[in-house]
Amino acid sequence: MALATTAIAQRVIDMHSHIITPEFLSCLETEGKLMDEGFPLPQYEAKAHLKWMDEAGVQTSVLTLAAPQPSSPAIIRKANESAARLKEQHPGRFLFCAALPLPNVEAAIREAIYALDTLKADGIKLATNVEGQYLGTPELDTLFEVLNERKALIILHPHRPEPVNADVMRQTPLAMQEYLSETTRAVSNMISRNVLARFSDLKVIVPHCGAYLPLSVPRMESLTPVMQANKMVGEIDREKNLAALYYDLAGAHSPEVIRMMLSITTPDHLLYGSDYPYVSPKVLSVGLQRMKQYLTTEPDLAPYKDMILYKNAEYLLGLTQRKPTAETKLGKMIVRLAEIEVYPEYLSEYLSFANEVDRLSVEREPGVVCLYPIQLADDSTQIRILEIYASEEAYQQHLKTDHFQRYKQGTMHMVKALKLPTMQPLDPETMEFIFKKYIQPKAY
Repeated sequence: MALATTAIAQRVIDMHSHIITPEFLSCLETEGKLMDEGFPLPQYEAKAHLKWMDEAGVQTSVLTLAAPQPSSPAIIRKANESAARLKEQHPGRFLFCAALPLPNVEAAIREAIYALDTLKADGIKLATNVEGQYLGTPELDTLFEVLNERKALIILHPHRPEPVNADVMRQTPLAMQEYLSETTRAVSNMISRNVLARFSDLKVIVPHCGAYLPLSVPRMESLTPVMQANKMVGEIDREKNLAALYYDLAGAHSPEVIRMMLSITTPDHLLYGSDYPYVSPKVLSVGLQRMKQYLTTEPDLAPYKDMILYKNAEYLLGLTQRKPTAETKLGKMIVRLAEIEVYPEYLSEYLSFANEVDRLSVEREPGVVCLYPIQLADDSTQIRILEIYASEEAYQQHLKTDHFQRYKQGTMHMVKALKLPTMQPLDPETMEFIFKKYIQPKAY
């Protein structure tokens, strides 16, 4: 695929941007839907979009049709063809996921086949609901069968909930609250009907930092047995459903948000997204630079910088066959086996200190991969602690924590001898599979 020289050097792929065509706007005006989402649609020009991409360092943007959904299948066809033309006119800069004329399932299937086979769409955009037809509903299974046969990529986007209370919209704009609820509701519906496990060749991108899923997924897991006992849901393959989900970081991304998302997914399922043109180019550029900065300086997230900015997207879009992995290898980690001899009279008290600092460090510090204390079988005063840190920065941060300082000051008089030899793993590639907490961290 041909790419602009500057874009090649910058390597960012935007998985969340929108195309807004004149025909689309005209149709919405005719149907009286221009304000259905509670706010006016922004202007869109490909020239301005490319200008922002060049300035911000975005290599490729994936376009989807904005909300709301027009009723006319002909307008949706024209919007898809407009996106296909942009892809053809600007090779490597624009890709697109085609819209479908739901709630008419038969028409949607015809458009999906035309878009994927003839227009060479890179995937399909699905609204969380169209006129009250929510994702996960049984009548959409035939559409999902067709998309599954083609191993389609699906990009979700929230639309106005149906029905909606107008007073709620006046008090809190949809984008602030209901869009997050809509996304969570649609994905939860699909999981509760085991849709993504049944149609296992689909990959689905969830927008806006996963909405409320980091909070709702554990709740769903805890309530599923109760729902099943009352015959409200059937069998649910939770892991298989979650494995199909990817997440763009459009919206309120931050190190804290990413760590929370990593409680339900893995770093190879996170993607950069801008939400252009709904946010001003200046704000988007500042946000992207801020993301690059914290993905460089945060020790636990730095290994995933290139994955999030472009490598995961390349793999998902079929631009590369190589599955993305973290850049930081075990060779950059600090690995040591601390050798400690404790005075016998302090052994019990020392073990209490050691167990506490080990537990708190692993729970609270993403950069602490492992602190594993053991005793020699023939001499209980001989303590060994396997210590593994994600990086030198993570180790230095660990030394400054309150729990480490409390351990250090509290046990100095208990330790008779201490050695801290740094070691080098002989087989880093295998070690990466062992230490899943580092390769696939959890948020605490």
